Amino acid sequence: MRPETDELGFEAPAPLGHPGRAGLPAGHSTGPAIGERLPDFELPDQAGRRVGFHEDRGNSKAAVVFYRSAVW
Repeated sequence: MRPETDELGFEAPAPLGHPGRAGLPAGHSTGPAIGERLPDFELPDQAGRRVGFHEDRGNSKAAVVFYRSAVW
């Protein structure tokens, strides 16, 4: 399958009409706004110890990136 490019310049192997390439429904939340404080959450570190997002950082800033592959 050959990648197709949409009007924004994004390429993906899914055809342009595929539901996986559709935009978000009206009113659907896209998550926190830039600069908005995230709620606290915990994830395991490399040793398996659960670490709270706000716990070890004090009041310092952080960048959080959620990456979801376009290729399944």
